[in-house]
Amino acid sequence: PVSNTTSGSYQLSQGNGNETLLHQPKASTTTGNSNSAAKQQQSLYSKQQPQPQQQQQQKQLQQSTASVASGHNLPPNVVASYPSSSSAAATSSGLWSEDNPFVVSSATAQQQQQQQQQQLPPHSSGVNVNVTVNVVARPVTASTMTTTTATTTSTTTLAPPRPMQKVIPTVVYLMSRIAVHMEIEGTAQCPAQVMLAAALGCEELGITNKLLAQSVFGLWMTSPLLEVQLKPHHRPYAVRVAWSKLLDKHSHGNELEKLSDEPMTTLRRNVFFSRRDEEKIKDPRILELLYEEARHNVLLGRYVMEPSQSIMLGGIQARIELGPYNSHTHSTSYFRENQFRFLPAHVAKSSSWSWLPISQRSSAEVRLLEQFKRVPTTATTKKLMRKYLEFCWGLPFYGAAYFHGQVEQPVRGLMSLMQQKDLPVLIAVNERGIFVIDQIECTLLLGLKYEEFSWEYAKPSNVNDPECLPCIFLQFGAVENGIAATKLMQIFSRQAAMVDALITHFIEQDKRRKESGADADQAAAGLADNTYVETNPIKNNGIGVLSNKFARLTLATFDDEGRCIGQTGSLSISY
Repeated sequence: PVSNTTSGSYQLSQGNGNETLLHQPKASTTTGNSNSAAKQQQSLYSKQQPQPQQQQQQKQLQQSTASVASGHNLPPNVVASYPSSSSAAATSSGLWSEDNPFVVSSATAQQQQQQQQQQLPPHSSGVNVNVTVNVVARPVTASTMTTTTATTTSTTTLAPPRPMQKVIPTVVYLMSRIAVHMEIEGTAQCPAQVMLAAALGCEELGITNKLLAQSVFGLWMTSPLLEVQLKPHHRPYAVRVAWSKLLDKHSHGNELEKLSDEPMTTLRRNVFFSRRDEEKIKDPRILELLYEEARHNVLLGRYVMEPSQSIMLGGIQARIELGPYNSHTHSTSYFRENQFRFLPAHVAKSSSWSWLPISQRSSAEVRLLEQFKRVPTTATTKKLMRKYLEFCWGLPFYGAAYFHGQVEQPVRGLMSLMQQKDLPVLIAVNERGIFVIDQIECTLLLGLKYEEFSWEYAKPSNVNDPECLPCIFLQFGAVENGIAATKLMQIFSRQAAMVDALITHFIEQDKRRKESGADADQAAAGLADNTYVETNPIKNNGIGVLSNKFARLTLATFDDEGRCIGQTGSLSISY
């Protein structure tokens, strides 16, 4: 099938035999796939099998540092979520292709390994790794903000002294207002897993279960234009060098935005880490880092929810950061001046009216103060952080990776004669499904679990046209006026290849879990302790923030015989 849109023509990939599902009714749960597209366009999240040569390199790397232990016990699904590198990746990868300097071909990898072996002494199985970590913490207290600095040095020597490799000062930013400064020998060649272990191994962070922390978190390279989770074998320095090329291929920014874009190496939640495993974590420092990231996403408007729920979470956050309620300090005027510290911008009171000394009873600052007062004075910070996380765990898009995209807005009447701009959206993908979020109004447009939709990744027919973007087609069932129908939606995004690869990963992971019978065991355990019995919070009535809003989407509709019986916007279907 070929779909013609305002942005150009799109040729769907051949798929695995299920591509006809895009134009056939789907009564209940049919999951499509795009294996050929995934093979041709492997992205950051694509899984690759390790080669024997690379396994030997990884073994040497694990032996070279005390911060990365070999053979530690991890849940099977966590191990599967860490794809290993492949020497053949340069010929098959879409994102990590030969035009990026941080990818090496098989011949180059073999040559580098031989050079490394020649540099090492005869009986050496590792290299020197010298790490210096400077932690600058800025804890927010009720009265003031203090700054403390601590330094730890960890040196592991598994070989006789040799010339020092170049050291490039590196900073890893945490969501908890902490910057970890590191000086690692051979920074340009240092893989992400070593840098991650060094950051989490800092004693000032107080993490007791460091191996668990290395599974929960990952290193990300982030900027306003692009967010990338690094694989363990990726080299952060090389990714930074190639950042401009990644922006040209995967960002929606203009030339000026790309030129001024400055990425940061950040420590964030690993998108492949299971939420069920996260709920079992007891380490208070790990939970604190997870709370800080959840708070960041709530304030940024990525975790969309009803305004009353945002105010409730704002009250918990205020209690954590301000301490117990003090009638002399915590007044309505105080929260009116600091409401953007505790509430998302779309929930807080408009700044244009913040100079007025009067607050209505229904205003955000008054309701925030009331929620703050309701928090028990005996509640500990640890319990409050977990309470905050427990609410976020119930959000369907918790822990998702976010991608930038755009969708066509439906227009009717005389407005259809005018040129309309596409609506910018956020595409959230996690282990539960895919979610399309209006980032302007901070509301959900479409949310689907994996068993509820089929998808296809499509490339533009004219790759040289900058206005013709790759896209993701979503096919899902819907009921209109009591009649079952099939809907087709098109999402444009330069990051569509990464979206497709991440969906493929979770679909294949779910298949492996079902084949192994893990789901049945988890379901039995969940029924026993009432832990994992959850309902779908997303409704199809179009009412509320967490509801599918079909009226705001440009969709094509098919009947039970596969005939297109309706379409909006410029989306046209030909056979």
